[in-house]
Amino acid sequence: MSNSPPYDLATLASLLKAELVGDPTAKIYALATLQSAGTGDLSFYHNPRYFKDLLNTKASALILSQEMAESYPGNKLISDNPYISYARASHLFMLEPPLEKGVAKSAKIHSSAKLGANVSIGENVLIAANVIIADDVSIASNTIIEAGSEIGEASRIDANVHIAHATKIGKRAHIYVGVVIGSDGFGFAQEGGEYLKIAQLGRVVIGDDVEIGANTCIDRGALDDTVIGNGVKIDNQVQIAHNVVVGKDTVICGCSAIAGSVKIGKNCVIAGAVGIINHVEITDNVTVTAMSLVNQSIREAGSYSSGTGLSSTAEWKKNIVRFRQLDKLAKRLQKTKNGIE
Repeated sequence: MSNSPPYDLATLASLLKAELVGDPTAKIYALATLQSAGTGDLSFYHNPRYFKDLLNTKASALILSQEMAESYPGNKLISDNPYISYARASHLFMLEPPLEKGVAKSAKIHSSAKLGANVSIGENVLIAANVIIADDVSIASNTIIEAGSEIGEASRIDANVHIAHATKIGKRAHIYVGVVIGSDGFGFAQEGGEYLKIAQLGRVVIGDDVEIGANTCIDRGALDDTVIGNGVKIDNQVQIAHNVVVGKDTVICGCSAIAGSVKIGKNCVIAGAVGIINHVEITDNVTVTAMSLVNQSIREAGSYSSGTGLSSTAEWKKNIVRFRQLDKLAKRLQKTKNGIE
């Protein structure tokens, strides 16, 4: 059985655990969208808004549901969840250069550091005292891992990452380019108009199967640890402050900022550019839509939004004037209501 493209359709059906209808010998070389697919491409259909593209696609085969199978006369892989099958298929067509095992000559590794089997340590990597690197870990060039940190089995650390002291990262994590983990939290006490820095004594603890996107920053705890639970996925350019706790399988999208001591539950979705003020608690199974401000705790599961929808600038200015008048209008209405009563 081939483990790289091209695949025949019968092999793909087996790998994706899908039902094959059509030519089992058809060769598939790549994945593509419905619109751009041509001969030799596999595509997928899961969203009704692309129904027209489904009818017109030139793909050699499609992943789709049993419900939609009759709408497409060509080769198809029928799946209970086409989007999940597509996600699995994407890994079959991902061709990355193999990592070179071993330690680059320019890497500097402290004598007390412990390296597991089959590790890959890139150029100019710095690994400080008492660091523990488990089996099958890869660390790309120019990354710094400070003293006492631990990296779990089969984790991947991309280039130019900085992991501060005593950080703990679980198994199968993927830390993308430019991430900073364990820098000091933003803590100061004011005295006489001046600010006194508060030493940040906690750690960052990251669970298994976590992904952290490029240029994201996760601060160490002030006293307690900052904790990122198993299966959490964090997008690019996210700020997570000290003592934040993020529950299992939560997703945090790009450019969101989470202030200190926030607790986010399991299976939440924090959409792009969301701001969450300090000491807020968010329960499990909450979605916060894009560009919302969370300024109070959320105790019940559901979807939450704040802000105003897009409008023309002229209309927006008029609406803002009305918005500023709401309090006066509410008081006038209350007086009228009291007068009637």
